[in-house]
Amino acid sequence: MKKNDPRKIPVIVLTGFLGSGKTTLLNRLLEEHPKTAVIINEFGATPVDQDLLQPTGMPLTTLAGGCLCCQIKGTLAPTLKNLWMAWDQAQTKPFKQMIIEASGIASPEPILDTLLRERWLASRYHLQNVITTLAIPSATAQLDSFAEARAQVAWADTLLLTHADLSNADQQAVLAKRLRVLAPATPVLMTGDVRAASSLLTNAGPTLRRLPDDGSLPAHNFRSISLHLEQILPWQQLQAILQELLTRHPQHLLRIKGVVYLAEQTEPMVIQAASNRLYPPAPLPPRAADDGRGRLVFIVNGEPTALATDLNKAFAPLLSGNAIKLH
Repeated sequence: MKKNDPRKIPVIVLTGFLGSGKTTLLNRLLEEHPKTAVIINEFGATPVDQDLLQPTGMPLTTLAGGCLCCQIKGTLAPTLKNLWMAWDQAQTKPFKQMIIEASGIASPEPILDTLLRERWLASRYHLQNVITTLAIPSATAQLDSFAEARAQVAWADTLLLTHADLSNADQQAVLAKRLRVLAPATPVLMTGDVRAASSLLTNAGPTLRRLPDDGSLPAHNFRSISLHLEQILPWQQLQAILQELLTRHPQHLLRIKGVVYLAEQTEPMVIQAASNRLYPPAPLPPRAADDGRGRLVFIVNGEPTALATDLNKAFAPLLSGNAIKLH
């Protein structure tokens, strides 16, 4: 099948380091292009990202339990095959394109390898665009510290800078200089550019693509801890606990995300933290599947035992058995 064959499904790979705004961007893209199927990969055994998306009625698949570099061969390829067969057999096509949101701590290479090297998939899917988000205030430090962040930039067709409102001119200048070295020919956009963001699903990628090396990726030290909360807390109490954890583990605690229920709100609330910044909670529409239990995921770089101990101390009166799990 040719690149523009209508039987080829366009695929957009959305990547970017932890806390760089991938899910926010994904919600925006789905609002503008609702007939889009989504595959989300999450690090850790407790998936929460699917709860952060606004419902569209389109196919949504979550691949949890590890990062894409660890599990891509066993999960992504069969998922893509099943989705294509359902799409092909439908008289009215259920979606027009697909977005794969990669784990924030994964290199995109295994995704690209699967889409480009697997002949069955390559003849039915067209890799249209690889979008990498970078949070301006923290991106330079992440590029310095993590090979995965550098790989996300190196493989991007489009670089999208986020969190400009939280950055200053010096941070913007330093990041711009770094990107000119790492990816001098890659277009750089800002999320504030509405037209640019709207075109991300329709931009045609390069006609020819280089293939990733067919080898194993370097080992990583990322671990995750999941926390299940049965009780409803006031935001002030939960905020104090989470801020204290960020303060005690500034180098190791990379990300907090989850959905909780607060005493002040009737709807579930999204909790997010990255780069030692805890963001205000944001409401989610109630869903039929809501069980009233809070779920938080903590992603750490290195040994998670010390953080798990602090979690136990902070939440001890509020937890049931097996509420904290290391992955």
